[in-house]
Amino acid sequence: MTTHAPQAAQAVTLPATLDEAVAALAAMPAAVPVAGGTDLMTAVNSGQLRPAALVGLGRISEIRGWQYQDGHALLGAGLTHARMGRPDFAALIPALAAAARAAGPPHIRNAGTLGGNIATAAPTGDALPVLAALEATLIIAGPGAARREIPVSHLLAGVDMLRAGELIGYVRVPLLHAPQVFLKATGRTGPGRAVASVALVLDPARRGVRCAVGAIAPMPLRPLEAEQWVAQLIDWDNSRTIVPEALAAFGEYVAAACIPDAPPAEDGSVAQLPPAVLHLRRTVAALARRALGRALS
Repeated sequence: MTTHAPQAAQAVTLPATLDEAVAALAAMPAAVPVAGGTDLMTAVNSGQLRPAALVGLGRISEIRGWQYQDGHALLGAGLTHARMGRPDFAALIPALAAAARAAGPPHIRNAGTLGGNIATAAPTGDALPVLAALEATLIIAGPGAARREIPVSHLLAGVDMLRAGELIGYVRVPLLHAPQVFLKATGRTGPGRAVASVALVLDPARRGVRCAVGAIAPMPLRPLEAEQWVAQLIDWDNSRTIVPEALAAFGEYVAAACIPDAPPAEDGSVAQLPPAVLHLRRTVAALARRALGRALS
């Protein structure tokens, strides 16, 4: 993996099944699971992490694909960004495919995995706002072949964490068969870490709009009131049309919900947000407006 790690791992286990991986973690409580290793090795090389042992997940074929299940897609946690970016996957879950293609340069997309993106839970993880907007759920594998499900938002918010010896096995995503959009702004030209990102999906069956904003907070933010407001303005029976003014208003609504004004001072005055924060709010507004416009076009 690298010749510059501050300390080499004492043991490396390469299980062939998900349950074998869980058993290996149970036998070595200090072991760290690793799939693509894009975030892990950064931590190792910087000296932030010195794992006593590694449990490699790269040989577990059962979590490297996907299947259909009762109107949902069951995605293996070992799916790489490169695999999710291909046309056949894009036809299934367009927003997640777009996020995968934006995840970084080819060597990162070839190694990084869906499960790793979730487990690391870095605020700039491109898949996270998409999974939040889709209201995806995680299937967690535990000791004794146990399985439990939790909403992905619960894990990201710290409401329900992985327990000792558990691994993310699969991600269950509803197939909405409707437009989905993922957009992100970076601080430089080309692939890079998001300064802000927006995932937006339409749910025609429920006449709903779901939006999640990433990178600006420790977890993706859902502007629920903005979603409900704009859904009432869409003509769902007539090619899902909306007046242009509503697009701009939606962007501002989302940005204000995610980056609110400073609270009033004791004298009732309201301080201006710093220029950098105002710029970020304008960026979020633009992304949300464009995402909804593309989804409805």
